Amino acid sequence: MKFRTREEYHADLRAMRKNVFKNGRFIEDIVTDSDTRALIENESVTYDLLQDPQNDGILKAKSTLSGETVARWHTLMASAEDLMMYAKLKKLHFHKTAVCCAGVCTGWSTFNVLWSVTYEIDEKCGTDYHKRLQAWVRGVERKTYKVGAALTDAKGDRSKKASQQLSPDFNVHVKEIRSDGIVVSGAKTMIANAAAFHEIICIPGTAYKENEKEFAVAFVVPRDAEGLTLVQAEVSEGREGWDTMKYASAASYLIFEDCFIPKENVFMCEEWAFSGSVISRFTANYRAAIGACMSGNTDIMVGASALMARANGLSSNAFREKFVDMEMISNMVYGLGLGAMLAGEKHQSGAFYADPTLAHTNKYYVAKNYAEIRRICQDIGGGIAETGCLPNYKDCTDPVMGPKIMKYVQGNSDLSAETRARAARLCEWFGRGGGAMAFIHGGGSPDGARVVVRMNTPIEKYAQAASDIAGITEKIEDPAPKK
Repeated sequence: MKFRTREEYHADLRAMRKNVFKNGRFIEDIVTDSDTRALIENESVTYDLLQDPQNDGILKAKSTLSGETVARWHTLMASAEDLMMYAKLKKLHFHKTAVCCAGVCTGWSTFNVLWSVTYEIDEKCGTDYHKRLQAWVRGVERKTYKVGAALTDAKGDRSKKASQQLSPDFNVHVKEIRSDGIVVSGAKTMIANAAAFHEIICIPGTAYKENEKEFAVAFVVPRDAEGLTLVQAEVSEGREGWDTMKYASAASYLIFEDCFIPKENVFMCEEWAFSGSVISRFTANYRAAIGACMSGNTDIMVGASALMARANGLSSNAFREKFVDMEMISNMVYGLGLGAMLAGEKHQSGAFYADPTLAHTNKYYVAKNYAEIRRICQDIGGGIAETGCLPNYKDCTDPVMGPKIMKYVQGNSDLSAETRARAARLCEWFGRGGGAMAFIHGGGSPDGARVVVRMNTPIEKYAQAASDIAGITEKIEDPAPKK
């Protein structure tokens, strides 16, 4: 089949309704606007990679629906090997752009979650959600669409449940059920790269009870749907020359205001008992693969650190052990994620899910260790890469002051001052700019990951095994809590 090109992708975006808001205005041309250009360039790289046959093993696969060769991010993850290709695709993209490419990640993971959940809902409730999902997947695989996912709700007061909030809009919810579809309102927040998608899958942000069934909703919506506005979040980065990077990742708030969703695009509607399964299966696969994201990001930070050392006039060999520290952390989270995939299980619907305990352990160590990776990068780079003291591009290229500034930016006498400035800005970008990925709370909090591991740790089983080995025949109970 014919795969979409970057030019066709850009034409798609330009044809969409202007509903992306940033800096007090709706963006006219999302492809070229300075506030979105780097984001679109990032997501465009996928289409370039698709045209290169050497990437076919990672980016292309056989469709489980048609048997045709399609973009891998539209296929069913049916085995541990499929999940590992998910990780490899993410790492490949980080090696090309150094930032998140949610358009080949979040939507793919989410429809794989819905694959099994809709299967179970249909079996129990007699609905036809699974058939709708299959028809939608077949459509997007023909078009090589970029599809993202929206999980996180605004939530409101964190001490209260969705049904107790001042406004139901703090969580996306069903306002009206019609014969031809549903009407939804509310907000999803911190949705990575949403402005760059063709379509967005929304799923419940947590598990709900029966009295909160209106929040248990899953659907897909065009990015430019009537009743949907995207507010592009702020990212601290420059706008000219070497102050800005070629690629960027940028989150958005998705504000739904009486947005109509056609029936064929609805995959859950008030089936509250299944909302917990959506969360558990999404986090299993997503958190197993997040190690690949951090690993790819780290690899480029290692390269940036080496460039910065050399631009300073130092041999990168002087920092060899620090590079090893960075790579050891990178390999740990990447390998732990692969282990979670290999230890996973196949669902009766055909979808495959990573082992949740290992996946959540991986998420915790990604969150815990990412700061250390960035610290080492800044440590090697020196003050110019960490303190924010490098003058901006405009001042460095000023006809009068520029030469005076660049005289003192000069480092390695064999390299230009501009080269050192570019290397410094890249390291700074990783440490305090748009290249600093959301690995702490992105994909869920580390404390939430610990909860899952705590729930899945069978202490009594292990205690019994230890008793057997020690020859202990008495039952050793936990002492009663002190009053």
